[in-house]
Amino acid sequence: MSIFNTWIDLQQETSGGKTLHICTEVAGERKKIAAELQEIMRSHYNDLSVIADDIQTLGYETAAAILKARLPQGKKSRSGDLGEILATEYIEHALGYEVPVRRLRYKDGREMALRGDDFIGMRHDVANGLSLLKGESKSAAVLSNTTVKSARSALDRDSGRCTPHALLFIVDRLLESTPERKALGTAIKLEVAKRGLPPASIAHAFFTLTGNSPLNFLRNDLLAAETTRPQTSVNINITDHQDFIAGSYKDLEELGNS
Repeated sequence: MSIFNTWIDLQQETSGGKTLHICTEVAGERKKIAAELQEIMRSHYNDLSVIADDIQTLGYETAAAILKARLPQGKKSRSGDLGEILATEYIEHALGYEVPVRRLRYKDGREMALRGDDFIGMRHDVANGLSLLKGESKSAAVLSNTTVKSARSALDRDSGRCTPHALLFIVDRLLESTPERKALGTAIKLEVAKRGLPPASIAHAFFTLTGNSPLNFLRNDLLAAETTRPQTSVNINITDHQDFIAGSYKDLEELGNS
């Protein structure tokens, strides 16, 4: 069961292929999902099986130090990372897309933002072929309309298609994996080369984690968004946004001692 089943209350506004997900915390649930959220966060920075191997071969203290070296320390970096983590988890939970690569494992600097699309979801099967979801994620105590417009510009860039180098990054990771994963990687590689997917097969999603309520901005943005593809906007409203982020990262590298 996903943390979103109990942690948030979801309301949806849908019109003409455009949907706004309005997510608010359920009172008292944050503490209940805190430990699971930390485990999810760890999994975005490193494979949990690798962390377990480090504990077994190197001991808890050394494994914790290795994990800590991966984690951002700055407020801005943590805010952006947690927004991307929750976006990835929410898209898989609520929209039915797979996000096959946890990008934060591949950052070349723990305080640096990754380039390209913030997240890319995909569906792939023999009957329906490949469909993609191009996503932007923003996390802010106060989300402005300027930031909303900037995210929409990023989604619309390149005729609304996923960034080729972001797709090829996913391809490279998939081709290093299992035969089933390699088939998906090949399908994505063909899309990069041929750009054959119609707009209806490349959905857009804009995920926001905010301390304020930017719903009017998001509603206006969705209203103006193009109608040739599915459009989804998500807002998770956390009134104590900064405290939530600090609490989520507090002791994240602590792995226990037994």
